[in-house]
Amino acid sequence: GEILGIVGRNGSGKSTLLKIISRVLVPSEGELQTRGKLAALLELGAGFNPEFTGLQNISFYATILGLNDQEIALRHQDIIEFADIGEHLNQPIKTYSSGMRSRLAFAVAAHVDPDILILDEVLAVGDVLFRRKCFAVMERLFKSGKTIIYVSHDTNSINQLCSRVIFLDRGRILMDGEPKLVTAYYQKYILSKPENSQEVRKEIENVALDSKKQRAGKAAENLPKARFLAGFQSQA
Repeated sequence: GEILGIVGRNGSGKSTLLKIISRVLVPSEGELQTRGKLAALLELGAGFNPEFTGLQNISFYATILGLNDQEIALRHQDIIEFADIGEHLNQPIKTYSSGMRSRLAFAVAAHVDPDILILDEVLAVGDVLFRRKCFAVMERLFKSGKTIIYVSHDTNSINQLCSRVIFLDRGRILMDGEPKLVTAYYQKYILSKPENSQEVRKEIENVALDSKKQRAGKAAENLPKARFLAGFQSQA
């Protein structure tokens, strides 16, 4: 039920992580468990057939994401209206701009009604009105208890949408916590001079460790209360 943001430099492992979660890639070690229906927008238009029209690709992509014919028919008009690409719907996807592919892909994924929605930079394109519609969908999904994993270099959208943020660096979690804190240190790290990057990284590691200790302390404080409530509920 979180909107989890993931930030990090190019090559830090963000897209690889998303591909593993969505089972596009198999991890070289360890295990991954997902619970519920998952829809992923990993690359703009990934899952579309470039020779099909936009209209044909709505059914094609929705089928890939797990909808049956009846479910697609019920959502078809809503998807068309959300994408709002007009006469281009009857043209092949290969003629679309990146923004148009993004509109159609997000429109389909949003109407699949997934338990987990994975977005990789999908809101980086498109006009202001479209991004506003996307934000509204994400907020609706969040309020309904859905889980969203959102990767972006846009720290403003990360801060606006996410309830928690992970900062990845070199395939490892460098920081995990409150959005504005994590994105502030992320920006400090990427804007630091090469000769200062190790010093900034060490500072981030120390802040992250202190934050982890504080969360552990709060969890320990709440444990007796949680046990009492659990015991009370079991007696009731």
